Amino acid sequence: MRTGLTVTAAATLLILLTWVALRGMSAEVGTSQDALLAIDRLEKAESALHRDVLSARSGLLRNYDPLVLEINEMRDAVTRLRETTGQYPEIATAIDEVMRSVDKSEGLTEQFKSRNALLQNSLAYFIVFGERLIKEERDRNRAAQVSGLAAAILHLTLDSSAPTVADVDARLRAMQLGGPPADGPSAGGPPGWESPASKPLIEHARMLRNLLPETDGILKEMFSSAGGRHQERVRDLVVARAGASENAAEMFRNILYGMSVVLVCLLVYLGIQLQSRARALRLRADFEHVIAGISTRFITSRPDEVRHHIERALEELAALISADRAYFVIEGDPPQVYQWSGTPDTLPAGWPEGALDLARRSMPEQDGTIHIPRVDHLSRGGDMDLLAAVGLRGWLCIPSFSDECPGAVLGFDAMRQGSLARGDGYGMFRTAFDAIASALDRETLSREKQRLEARLQQARRMETVGALASGVAHNFNNIAGAILGYAEIAQAHVTPESRTAASLDEIRRAGERARDLVDQILTFGRAGADKRERVRVRDLIEETVSMFQASLPGLSAEVEVTVREVPQEMVVLADPARLQQVFLNLCNNAAQAMEGTGTIEIDLDVRASKTVFRHGQDDLGPGQYVSVSVSDVGRGMDETTLERIFEPFFTTRLAGNGLGLATARQIVRELGGAITVRSAAGEGTRFEILLPYAAPARYQAGHIQSRPSATTTRRGGGETILILDGERERLLRNEEILAALGYEPVGFTEQAEAAKACRSARMRFDAALVCHPQRTAIEGAAILHRAAPGLPIILATGSARGIDAPALAAAGVTDVVHCPLVTTELAGALAQCLESRISP
Repeated sequence: MRTGLTVTAAATLLILLTWVALRGMSAEVGTSQDALLAIDRLEKAESALHRDVLSARSGLLRNYDPLVLEINEMRDAVTRLRETTGQYPEIATAIDEVMRSVDKSEGLTEQFKSRNALLQNSLAYFIVFGERLIKEERDRNRAAQVSGLAAAILHLTLDSSAPTVADVDARLRAMQLGGPPADGPSAGGPPGWESPASKPLIEHARMLRNLLPETDGILKEMFSSAGGRHQERVRDLVVARAGASENAAEMFRNILYGMSVVLVCLLVYLGIQLQSRARALRLRADFEHVIAGISTRFITSRPDEVRHHIERALEELAALISADRAYFVIEGDPPQVYQWSGTPDTLPAGWPEGALDLARRSMPEQDGTIHIPRVDHLSRGGDMDLLAAVGLRGWLCIPSFSDECPGAVLGFDAMRQGSLARGDGYGMFRTAFDAIASALDRETLSREKQRLEARLQQARRMETVGALASGVAHNFNNIAGAILGYAEIAQAHVTPESRTAASLDEIRRAGERARDLVDQILTFGRAGADKRERVRVRDLIEETVSMFQASLPGLSAEVEVTVREVPQEMVVLADPARLQQVFLNLCNNAAQAMEGTGTIEIDLDVRASKTVFRHGQDDLGPGQYVSVSVSDVGRGMDETTLERIFEPFFTTRLAGNGLGLATARQIVRELGGAITVRSAAGEGTRFEILLPYAAPARYQAGHIQSRPSATTTRRGGGETILILDGERERLLRNEEILAALGYEPVGFTEQAEAAKACRSARMRFDAALVCHPQRTAIEGAAILHRAAPGLPIILATGSARGIDAPALAAAGVTDVVHCPLVTTELAGALAQCLESRISP
C-alpha cells in the first residue's frame, strides 16, 4: 500500500514538473542561441583575421592561407546566421549589411596580401644590401649614412606618418647627393656618391618608402570598415526577439524554481552524507594506492635506500591530507629523524624531536591518533604554546610507545589555517606507521646481519690464525732468538769498532725487526672483541702522549704534541691496549712524516648524526661518536699514495713493513668505527677516527674517581642475565663468572623452562647467554627470541665454523663469544649489548 502511494506521488510530481518545465521553455531560445553563436563565430573569425594581417605585416606570418580560411569562416558564419534568423525582415536587412562588410574585408585582404608580399621581399633585400655595404664601405661617413638610412626605414616600418616619410626622403637625397641629411652629420661624401653597390639599396629603400604607407593605409581602412556595428545590430535584434518569448516563460520558470528549492532542501542532508562518504572512500582508495607503492619500494629497497624511500613516503602521505611537513621520529640519543618539508622554511630548533614528548603527554583518540585540527582553539598554556611556538595551525600524530621498543611518532604539520581540519579516515595512517617501522626494522636486521657476518668471519679467521700463530710464534721466534743470541755471543769476541762488529750489529737489528714483524702479523690477525672495556679516551690519549714522548729521544729531533679537547666526557668500548696501539701508530707516522721536527695536533670531540653517513670507506649509523684527529705538518701524500695507504704491506719507507695503518683500520672497524685521511703533498696529513660513543652516565662517580687509569673493566650494575646451558657444572661456573662481573645470573638447563620464564615476565631479563653446543645453540637462541623478541642474546660457542649470519640474525643473536668463557671478552660483549638496548 505504502509502495503504491509512493509510486503514485512520484509519478504525479514528475508529470507536474514536466508540464511546468515545458511551459517554462521558450521556443525562441534554441534559435536565438544558434544565432548568437553564429555572431560570436563571426566576431572571432574577424578578430583572427585582424590578428593575422598584423602578424603578416610584422613579418611573423609568411603563409597567407590562414587569411583565406578566416574569410571563409566569416562567410560561413553569416550563412548560418541567415539560416537561423533570416525569416525575420528586420534581422535579414541587418545581415545583408554584415555580408557587405565581409565582402569589403575580403577585397582589402587581397590588396594587403599583394602589397605585403612586395614589402617583406623588399625589406629582406634592403637588410642584406645594407649589411653588405656597411661591411665593405671603408669611409666612415658613408657607412654612417647607410646606417642612418637603415634606421629611418626601421622607424618607417613602425610609424608610417608623414614626418617619418620625410625623414626617409631626406636620407635618400643625402645618399644620392653624397651629403648628409638636413639634421644629420656635418660631414658627407663626395657629390654623386650613388655607386653601383648602393643602387640596389636605394631602389629597395624607395620601394619601401612607398609600400609601407600604402600597406598601413589598407590596414587602417580594413579596421575602420569592420562590421562590428552591424554585428551588434543583429545581436540586439536577436536578443529582442528572444526577450519576448523569454518573458512569457519566466513565470513558469519561477514556479519550477520554487518546486526545485523544495526538492533541493529535501536532498541536502543526503547529499552531505554522500559527499562525506565519497571523500572518505576516495581518501581510503588513495591511501591504499600510496601504501601499496610505499610497501613495494620498501620491500625492494637496499639498506642505503631506506632513508630516501621514507622521505618520499612522507611526501606522498602529506600530499593526501594537504600537510605542509611530515616526519618520523624514533627515540634515542640523539633521536632518529626522517622528515619532509613542503616549505622552504627550516624547522624550528627542537622540532620535530619535541613531538615525542608532546605525544607522550597527549591522549590518543579511539583510532590511536592525536588530531588537533585547530591549534588556536586549544586552551592557552602547555601544548598550545608549544605548537604555536613552532608555527603550527594544525597537527596530526600517530604515536607508538611500549616498554620493549623505543618510542616513535609519525607526525604531520599544517602551517596554513584549514589544513588537517577534517577528522575522518586518519586512523588508516597507522598502517603507514607500521610500514615505515617495518622498513626500519628490516634495515636494522640487514645491518645486523652484515655485522654478524663480519664477526663470524673474524671468529673463523681467529681460529685459523690462532692455530697458525702458536706454531709461528714458537718456531720463528725460536729461530729469531737463536740468531739474536749467537749475534750477541759473537759480538763479545770481536773488537767493537771492527767491520765484523758492524756486521753483527746489522744482524742483530734484522733479528729484532723480524721479531717485531711476527708480533705485528699476530696483531693483524687477532680478533678485536676479546678484551673490550670502557675506555676514557681523554686519559688514554694522555697516557699515549706520555709514552710517545718517552720514545722521542730515539728520533734525535724535537716533536711537540698538543691536545685539544672538549669538556664533555668521552667513553668508548674497546681493548685499551689495541686502541693505544692505534694512537701510537698514528703519532709515530706523524713524527716520521715531519722528519723529527714539528707539532703533532690531537683533537678530541664528540659528533652526533641523526642519519646514516659515510666516513672514509665505511658507512656509520645514526648516533654519537667520539672523534680523535691526529694532524701533522709533514710532507703529506699524493693521490696515488692515499688510495693505497691502508693496504696491508704497502709502505713508503724502506724500514717500514706496511702493517701499521692496516692494523689500525682493522682495529677501528672491529670497534664499530671508521677512519679517514686527508692529505696533500707538502701540506701535511690529518687522520680522523670515529668510535661509537658509550654514555658515561652508567659509571658510578665514586668508582670513576677511585680508578685513575684510562680504562675500567665493565662491571655490571645488577642487571639480570639469563643463562641457558645443558651442562649443570658448566652452568654453575658461568653463573659464578657473571656474579663476579656484577650481574645477577639466572640459570636454566632446559630450553622450555627458559622460554617459559621469558614469556611470563618479558622485562625480567636484560640479556641472555646461550652456552649450548653448536648444534643446539641456534635452536635455543631462536626459542628465546620468540619468547622475548626484544631480548639481546649472546651465543657462546667453541667454534664459529658452520654458523652463518642469516641464521644468527633470525635467532636474535647480537654477539658471539668463545666458549669456555673468557671474562674480559664476556664483559665487553655484555656491555655492548646492554648499551645498544638502551640507546637505539
